[in-house]
Amino acid sequence: MDPLFQQTHKQVHEIQSCMGRLETADKQSVHIVENEIQASIDQIFSRLERLEILSSKEPPNKRQNARLRVDQLKYDVQHLQTALRNFQHRRHAREQQERQREELLSRTFTTNDSDTTIPMDESLQFNSSLQKVHNGMDDLILDGHNILDGLRTQRLTLKGTQKKILDIANMLGLSNTVMRLIEKRAFQDKYFMIGGMLLTCVVMFLVVQYLT
Repeated sequence: MDPLFQQTHKQVHEIQSCMGRLETADKQSVHIVENEIQASIDQIFSRLERLEILSSKEPPNKRQNARLRVDQLKYDVQHLQTALRNFQHRRHAREQQERQREELLSRTFTTNDSDTTIPMDESLQFNSSLQKVHNGMDDLILDGHNILDGLRTQRLTLKGTQKKILDIANMLGLSNTVMRLIEKRAFQDKYFMIGGMLLTCVVMFLVVQYLT
């Protein structure tokens, strides 16, 4: 387990270094850097699944520490995934603003007899209002992503906590009744998480449906 853990830990630090390149990358290379980071994050998630299996096979006196190390890696990579999505959100917003500004500046106005009217104020006001709506929707979608990431992290944490409790319970020789109560609570927490995710999706759908 240790070699794979060290490789994964090293890869997490490499991604953290690559995140700094995003801020200085030009428009042509920023997509390449984003794809490289996302591919590395996906690879780490795959390795974490393998590490979970290996940690469960560790000797009892090392198992809890191994799982804590894996959980810490999960938290770190979840944080990197959220940071990447936040950067992509900001980049998309900047690119959209630049496109709208270029469209406004390139718009041609025609004359009507001797009266020439250029409704710049109305156009700017409309563009500003539209931009606020778009930014609000982008923020809402980003918040939804962050909430789902948080729920996913909580699920992983609860899953790890359940395993630790069961291991400790086995070591202490607790009764089967207590064990069933623990498993029942974990099962209920799972449905609470799913309900929260569904509620978030419904709220996002209603906002998109009635505010756009």
